Amino acid sequence: MAKTEKELVKTAGAAASQPKRRKEKEQIERMAGSVPHPGRRIALEIVTLILFILFMLPFVIVLLNSMRTNAEIINQPVGLPENAGNLFQNIADVWNNPTFNFLAACRDSLIITVLSLAAISIFSAMAAWVLVRNKTRWSNLMFLMYVAAMVIPFQVVMFPLLTWFKTVGDFLHIPMLRSYQGIIFAYLGFGEAMSIFIFHGFIKGVPLELEEAADIDGCTRAGTFFRIVFPLLQPVFVTVLVLNGLWIWNDYLLPLLVLGASGDIRTIPLAVQGFNGSFVKQWNLIMVSTLLAMLPIIILYIFAQKYIVKGMVEGSIK
Repeated sequence: MAKTEKELVKTAGAAASQPKRRKEKEQIERMAGSVPHPGRRIALEIVTLILFILFMLPFVIVLLNSMRTNAEIINQPVGLPENAGNLFQNIADVWNNPTFNFLAACRDSLIITVLSLAAISIFSAMAAWVLVRNKTRWSNLMFLMYVAAMVIPFQVVMFPLLTWFKTVGDFLHIPMLRSYQGIIFAYLGFGEAMSIFIFHGFIKGVPLELEEAADIDGCTRAGTFFRIVFPLLQPVFVTVLVLNGLWIWNDYLLPLLVLGASGDIRTIPLAVQGFNGSFVKQWNLIMVSTLLAMLPIIILYIFAQKYIVKGMVEGSIK
């Protein structure tokens, strides 16, 4: 009986000391910086809310103005729509507008985006694999050159690019300007540096023993890459596809330089420019066409965002 009373007293004492220990633990963690102070947490939440509003404000303005007429937007650029049903009328006007030609623009954007992503992802993965598995002075130098290319502004090389494209096209008798192959080759060149950098960090974590086992079984170098290494790159592969897809689908300057504003091949951003005339600007149709151009890439990003974070994290720590 005495032993039972002692155990009860001991248990009660332990229970009473738990809040004190928890408080001391929180104080230690707060001092270490792992648990933010309540005031700091509130400040971070307020800053996060402000940033969220700032980033979402342009999208909200586009959405609201898509439901308004051109006269309403001119009279009051920012405001609520008088009739939300104008959205469907504006969509019908964009869809049937011969200047915009939404279906042709979607087709061209889809062809350019898909083929560019296929070229960037496959060639970048192969290049990164070779650079990782062949550790020489030249491979390290080449990797540093790829990294350095990431910080070169596009505006520095855009005009020499046009001259070089024209020269190469005349020499090979293959048109590089106003053509699919020209814009795809340009995207491959500009998108490869970042993609190689991402693949390079991920492939370093792939066990070399898997490739050695494939070599022992008589697998070729190409077979080792496509059968062993390539399937393991799925998380970072999706990351590369989405990041480059966002850029290629929404890009305006590079298609404008390579394809031209009035060429037979026009991406959606170039087609949207058709509503921005020298004397008349159809703001309601510009907003609706911008909204239609954003929807596919927004849906893709929503479904693939977990793979983006996973691929970036795994590629950075391996």
